[in-house]
Amino acid sequence: MMRPLADFPPALRRRVRAVLCDIDETLTTAGRLTASAYSALERLQRAGLRVVPITGRPAGWCDHIARMWPVDAVVGENGAFYFRYDHAARGMRRRYAVDAATRAANREKFAAIRDRILAAVPGCAVAADQGYREADLAIDYCEDVPRLPQAAVDEIVSLMREAGLTAKISSIHVNGWFGGYDKLAMTKILFEECFGTDVDARKGEFVFAGDSPNDAPMFAFFPHSVGVANIRSFAGRLAAEPAYVTRAESGEGFRELADFLLQGR
Repeated sequence: MMRPLADFPPALRRRVRAVLCDIDETLTTAGRLTASAYSALERLQRAGLRVVPITGRPAGWCDHIARMWPVDAVVGENGAFYFRYDHAARGMRRRYAVDAATRAANREKFAAIRDRILAAVPGCAVAADQGYREADLAIDYCEDVPRLPQAAVDEIVSLMREAGLTAKISSIHVNGWFGGYDKLAMTKILFEECFGTDVDARKGEFVFAGDSPNDAPMFAFFPHSVGVANIRSFAGRLAAEPAYVTRAESGEGFRELADFLLQGR
């Protein structure tokens, strides 16, 4: 059962050293990144916390995020990679779950799967950001198309899984990829390789914020997981729920979380 964010004990809150967050409808609001949500990222980082978006968005976007946003790294395409930009050395560290040849071969396979889904599910579309992706297929069910009914979204998931893909529902897309990796697995790799942190041993020092079913592995793993209030729209369809929930939705919910974590720091 999700508890109000106010129930997060102060002593545990003070132990937090890193904030991980989804992007779409966790940081953003109706598809826009507000000044207050972006400022929340910056305030958290300036307070000495590691800040890492954990997103289903594509590699092309994540290169920009790692370079330009007040973050320490980014995990993208639902765990296909992490990017970390070293500002002092002016270099990007890119770490992928699978090698370049495998990614290229997988992209070739996506075409037939894409065509089958588009023919079978009227109203869906290839996501507008597909051209910037390296490792997955994203089908839009409500970002740039009228929102599809849940039965249509479930059909997209079913068709992806029949084709051998791992399929996850975000707040805007259904994402499919070959392989068993996910957001949590790549988060652990990132923190071990870049920060020397054993996430399994220190998961109590992390907060993860999200809003949709593809965040479930993170909700299940981190004891201090938080859903922004719009997580309630997925009631009954989450494999794991967050421990806490904000009062506000989307970016304002993330701002609320940042304010809460920074109290007394």
